[in-house]
Amino acid sequence: MEISKAEINSAAQATSAAGANHNAVAGKTHPAPPELRGGEILVKALQAENVKFVWGYPGGAVLHIYDAFYKQDTIQHVLVRHEQAAVHAADGYARATGDVGVALVTSGPGVTNAVTGIATAYMDSIPMVIITGQVPTHAIGLDAFQECDTVGITRPIVKHNFLVKDAKDMAMVMKKAFHIARSGRPGPVVVDIPKDVSFNKVPYAGYPETVTMRSYNPVRKGHGGQIRKALQLLLAAKRPYIYTGGGVILSNASAELRTLADMLGYPVTNTLMGLGAYPASDPKFLGMLGMHGTLEANNTMQNCDVLLAVGARFDDRVIGNPKHFAQNERKIIHIDIDPSSISKRVKVDIPIVGDVKDVLGEMIAMIKDGTVKPDPKALAAWWDTIEGWRKKDCLKFSMGKGDVIKPQHVVETLWNMTKDSDAYITSDVGQHQMWAAQYYRFDEPRRWINSGGLGTMGVGIPYAMGIKLAKPEAEVFCITGEGSVQMCIQELSTCLQYNTPIKIMALNNRYLGMVRQWQEIDYEGRYSHSYMDALPNFVKLAEAYGHVGMLIEKPGDVEGAIREARKLKDRTVFMDFRTDPTENVFPMVKAGQGITEMLMGSEDL
Repeated sequence: MEISKAEINSAAQATSAAGANHNAVAGKTHPAPPELRGGEILVKALQAENVKFVWGYPGGAVLHIYDAFYKQDTIQHVLVRHEQAAVHAADGYARATGDVGVALVTSGPGVTNAVTGIATAYMDSIPMVIITGQVPTHAIGLDAFQECDTVGITRPIVKHNFLVKDAKDMAMVMKKAFHIARSGRPGPVVVDIPKDVSFNKVPYAGYPETVTMRSYNPVRKGHGGQIRKALQLLLAAKRPYIYTGGGVILSNASAELRTLADMLGYPVTNTLMGLGAYPASDPKFLGMLGMHGTLEANNTMQNCDVLLAVGARFDDRVIGNPKHFAQNERKIIHIDIDPSSISKRVKVDIPIVGDVKDVLGEMIAMIKDGTVKPDPKALAAWWDTIEGWRKKDCLKFSMGKGDVIKPQHVVETLWNMTKDSDAYITSDVGQHQMWAAQYYRFDEPRRWINSGGLGTMGVGIPYAMGIKLAKPEAEVFCITGEGSVQMCIQELSTCLQYNTPIKIMALNNRYLGMVRQWQEIDYEGRYSHSYMDALPNFVKLAEAYGHVGMLIEKPGDVEGAIREARKLKDRTVFMDFRTDPTENVFPMVKAGQGITEMLMGSEDL
């Protein structure tokens, strides 16, 4: 989506003209609007957007902006130790709260360090505004010190980006940036600000109250005729299934999803990004589906006759091989706010473009007003089939001889101890992420915070920091691995400075576990560079950063360690669980296979 500079300028001129007209009303003279520097206008824009936290790292190109921050006290700036962590922390905050996350980095390496965080947010549709410094306007394109083409570099991984060339455009650009980030399908927006623009003074007539963009008008309301057609198909189904993704959470539509499923009595599954949208404790929930989904969730997906896809995108980790998926005929209804997501990988029969919350609300109203109900006999027979798959208990695991900690046991123990608490779980990426998704049964949305689309290692601690600032009374646990955790481990310093007492649970198996698992299965056990030979002493490392470290080596000590860590409410605790290095994540669908072509355990290897 492109927004022209002419459009920005015309809107800014309209704002300026409105201020001038106001001053001339009834021939009275009013004081001219105050002159503010670009950096000061930026801060006023953030205050007008009710921003509470900004995560950032200063540098030459943003010093005028940092000077403006020094003169205010309503926004807390959090100084991270690496720009990647600034974007991740703002991302975690946005995922947990639904508000727009804000990060601030300098030019050149500040921007390039932030790219991974921006791409992570883009893949998972997270509302964010990332403010980047740029060299002065007269130096752009001359290979100035710490210059990079921020607009060009970030264009493929943002919803939109702006280069602010005049301080008088600052307020309107920021208004548009926040509007674009949070509306429609959410996503990150980059605002690139040259150093002279943040320094120059211009008249400031106030922050715009509204914004309109001819080229950007996302549809919210679904087409009524399409919704009626979808409902007729859904109510006539013999083997229905409700497949939901992160769009349900982004749209705050969990209540509507639960109401719809309860009214219909249909089985429900969530993607990795959708966990918590439907309560895992409800018997209609079949667990997560996909590459490491449950047998019952995947078999139901393959064998249903009508599929209602809500805020999900049929990605490769969910349906596996599209040709295999297409072997069984089924009718597909797809609700999504982004028309480009519909029929992108799988052809659908009834597309509905609109906000998930609004569309589900209309469906519920139509069901209440109508007389057609699902076929109880067909539904009962379908449930009998599903219960047959569920009885196989595909997530059952063995504790072995009891001499080594099983990673599943750690996650299940944490769930048992915290399921009645206000707990948030972040994860990094790998085996530990899948075990957390499988064995922590999320009943509420926005409690499971992880990187889905990009699969970014290192997000766990920054996510947890962002959440803890937003939710200081909640318990925040970071489930990680000894590989992922070292990618942003310097943020333990940030945790101490800003008093964000998180609990880190490293499932330490001395391997890059998911890489090792694939090497065992697909590469005949050739473990090429997936073993960690020189790990730090995590207990001493945690203590060096001013925190509490624990080493847990026996299964019988798992519960006690978690209990002790939870008692230390005002301390960050690093728990180093030494887990079984041979344990694999099952079920598993190998890359390129169909979702019912599942490996259920080591006996299938």
